[in-house]
Amino acid sequence: MTDDNQNGAKMDIALSDEVAEGIYSNLAIITHSHSEFIVDFVSLMPGLPKGNVKSRIILTPQHAKRLLAALEENIKRFESTHGHIPDYGDPTRGIPINIGKSKGDA
Repeated sequence: MTDDNQNGAKMDIALSDEVAEGIYSNLAIITHSHSEFIVDFVSLMPGLPKGNVKSRIILTPQHAKRLLAALEENIKRFESTHGHIPDYGDPTRGIPINIGKSKGDA
């Protein structure tokens, strides 16, 4: 895959067959520190109390902001072609989320 970077120079980006298949996620959990944003992509099945983190992406704050801008732009383009994307509310409402944290017993 070839893409133009911000300076107009060409760069080659490899995409393996395995990565090209993608991973399904219906929930993203975002946390951050002063130096990074962590996005966990989760597959949460209806009716089951446990979801699985399928992928974790760690970004600098600058790259997280660029990702936000790119998503906003692409959503605008999508909606201008295909119509409004409805928001069905928070899929985790009422579901306590526990990622990799063990509960201590006294």
